[in-house]
Amino acid sequence: MRAVVYKSPGHVEVSDVPEPHIVESTDAIVKVTHTGICGTDLHVVKGDFPGIAPGAVVGHEFVGEVVEVGRAVRRIRLGDKVMSSDFTACGQCRWCDRSEHWQCAERAFFGTGTAFGPSLSGAQAEYVRVPFADRTLGQLPENCVPEAALLMGDNLATGWVAVERAGTEAGDCVVVIGGGAVGQLAALSAQVAGAGIVVLVEPNETRKAFATAQGSIAVHPDEAAVLVRKLTEGDGADVVVEAVGGNGPLDFAMSLARARGRVVSVGAHVAENWAFPVGRAFKDEMTLSFAIGDSIRLRRKLLRLVTSGALDPTVVVDARGRLADAPSLYELLAKQQRLKAVMTP
Repeated sequence: MRAVVYKSPGHVEVSDVPEPHIVESTDAIVKVTHTGICGTDLHVVKGDFPGIAPGAVVGHEFVGEVVEVGRAVRRIRLGDKVMSSDFTACGQCRWCDRSEHWQCAERAFFGTGTAFGPSLSGAQAEYVRVPFADRTLGQLPENCVPEAALLMGDNLATGWVAVERAGTEAGDCVVVIGGGAVGQLAALSAQVAGAGIVVLVEPNETRKAFATAQGSIAVHPDEAAVLVRKLTEGDGADVVVEAVGGNGPLDFAMSLARARGRVVSVGAHVAENWAFPVGRAFKDEMTLSFAIGDSIRLRRKLLRLVTSGALDPTVVVDARGRLADAPSLYELLAKQQRLKAVMTP
């Protein structure tokens, strides 16, 4: 089958690789109909995370049709149209019982090497093996377009969990740092959750224009502090979502939050350490947390929001192509000339 594979730092290629097969009785094989390129994929291909080997199939966002199931799979059936989480979970452990699936000891993250668990072949391919299919996969309803379902698997789940984890309340001033797909969807999620003001901080003019068109107030990072103070009568933001990753954006997020403000980071981090501003955080009773989108837990809620028309995540998709177009699409995304790419086989 044809698949997008890691070639070398910063480069992918499309190659012929063996088709996946059932390994465990809880597996399913999915024929991929749509697959996305995510900011995390860019990190993986750049070499920011360890454990990716040349020839490994990349990608973790997909929807498709079930073409084979293991003998222990009960809920998912042959021919089902399905959406998927970007990582697997066993569905049986204490973490899964709490719906905290990312902490499952059996977790594997599609197409990211060994950075987040055991290696699992990715989804930018014609077929993908899905462990723990009954928990990892969800039914794709007829009234949900495939691109929306694909985005629920990671980008939308991540944007939504940031707003949720922050305890966003009606009327809050929410600042989102980063205008990539996750940041834009976090801003839209904040609007749906009732935020009174949503500010998106981003240097890229095209991304700023997109955020403005979608109802946020867009501002360059150099002007963000003054704007946020003006909008909040000098207090600072109730909620700051950091959607870039890195120590600098974390420092920036803390600086924009008010006393007793809540900062949630959903950007991908590679640094082992960060100088936490503990003095200010203690004095001002601030809350900082980190969150990873869990579409297994959020899938039903997000489906309701999307199919009701309350939230349309597909607005971020501005590049489409075939698997053969992957190298050029990766390049466009890396240069921030596109926001989100979706491919079909």
